[in-house]
Amino acid sequence: MKIPYYPGCTLNTVAKGFDTSARESAVLLGFELKELNQWNCCGAAFPLTPDNVMGLTAPTKVLVNARKEGDTVTTLCSVCYNVLKRTNKVVKDDKEKRSVVNTFIEEEYDGSLNVIHYLEVLRDKIGFDKIKAAIKRPLKGIKAGAYYGCMLLRPFEDMGIDKADGPTIFEDLLKALGCEPVEFPNKIECCGAHLAMGNEDVVTKLSGSVLSSAKNRGAEIIVTSCPLCQYNLEKSQKGLEGGAGGTQMPILYFTQLLGLALGQDEGTLGLEKNLFDVKQLLKERGI
Repeated sequence: MKIPYYPGCTLNTVAKGFDTSARESAVLLGFELKELNQWNCCGAAFPLTPDNVMGLTAPTKVLVNARKEGDTVTTLCSVCYNVLKRTNKVVKDDKEKRSVVNTFIEEEYDGSLNVIHYLEVLRDKIGFDKIKAAIKRPLKGIKAGAYYGCMLLRPFEDMGIDKADGPTIFEDLLKALGCEPVEFPNKIECCGAHLAMGNEDVVTKLSGSVLSSAKNRGAEIIVTSCPLCQYNLEKSQKGLEGGAGGTQMPILYFTQLLGLALGQDEGTLGLEKNLFDVKQLLKERGI
């Protein structure tokens, strides 16, 4: 099974471990992420003003190129997923905006593509039971906090990846890997997002709340699907005395954890790029 795949800019540069661990995990699970033959930046932000139709052109161009390769496209980055899925819905539902965008990019696209997240591929196309059966290195004893952030789920009526009240897709994957999922109050709260560019104090405060919330419930690591969340949660620990509640907590992409459990070659996981090393914790647990 080949699934058209949009990596996006960040996974093609500073978050390569996210990309390579996902591609290799796919192979080990019996499918292939087929990178789109042609793609561009999605814009990294969904336009929030109703009259900003031009803000839809870049993500629509991605959708057009993906539609030429199949009826489905998947992505890993929460921000890319948010932008592509919401843009797809606008193009599908709003004839006037669709006409303007199509005229500008000189294409004809009707919103018929199915935009899904890699987590949905694992849950709906592969199945967590099959993943559990494929595990070579069970991550038993690892207490992991699943951090959704705000982009993966919101707006709930548009994204639809999981229920708004108590999402479990992350936790269900962690269970399949052998981890002990840790429920914590701030798992769907914002980390500060793009404020990292201009207001580090706010980011440190918001990310610090996420980190403390997870640690106070017993989490030893946090798992995410957003490069910006990963960056903010790591960097904010440097701004907190002693880290989150006195320790420095590894922040991993979920595909890095998946790759570890599947017995993937650690050279493709990109763990060396993570600010806080998870290997000592694995050693302590005998993994």
